[in-house]
Amino acid sequence: MKILIVEDEKGLREVMTQSLEKERFIVETATDYATALQKINDYDYDCILLDIMLPGGNGLSILEELKKLRKRESVIIVSAKDSIEDKVTGLDLGADDYLAKPFHLAELHARVKSVIRRKQNDGDIKIEIGNLIVYPDNHTVFIDGNELKLNRKEFDLLYYFVANPDRLINKTTLAESVWGDNIDQADSLDFIYSQVKNLRKKMKQAEAIPEIKAVYGFGYKLITTPEA
Repeated sequence: MKILIVEDEKGLREVMTQSLEKERFIVETATDYATALQKINDYDYDCILLDIMLPGGNGLSILEELKKLRKRESVIIVSAKDSIEDKVTGLDLGADDYLAKPFHLAELHARVKSVIRRKQNDGDIKIEIGNLIVYPDNHTVFIDGNELKLNRKEFDLLYYFVANPDRLINKTTLAESVWGDNIDQADSLDFIYSQVKNLRKKMKQAEAIPEIKAVYGFGYKLITTPEA
């Protein structure tokens, strides 16, 4: 799951990043209005943690832009401006929650998981496709009741696929969604082939009904029903 932190205060931004990474989230950051605007235009996220007061602009304008782009990201406003007007305006513009500074990291984790679960999984704590069940909160996968052992990246890949079933996903989008900003350091996307190959092999051996299909020259697609 991929998070964007829009926060100009360096210390808080770094603490939030490290804390969320320990919870196995992929974290990207933006320190000002222009960078945040560019990132939401270029990439998709599961959740955006959005400060209101930003260098170069207002966080509420980011919410307006998300609405124009018809983006589905969950948004939590994280701001020291704990006023009724800010809360109401933010929620009216499409924010899912409001967290006032200062806050406990445990509460931040709970809020992030809650809004992602509500929006992506219709409030459920699991995603079920055929005989495959994925539990995002505890990072476990079961096929026909038997646990499928996956490493972290394999789980992240599978979670992205099950959150986007029957959708053709190109290699770059997949890499950015699972590796985040670190993808810029990669010389090529060959590592994607290796990770997906291992995931497909494990799913096949466990006789999973959903199947990840390679689409030559483009990427991959999770087929939710067996092909005739």
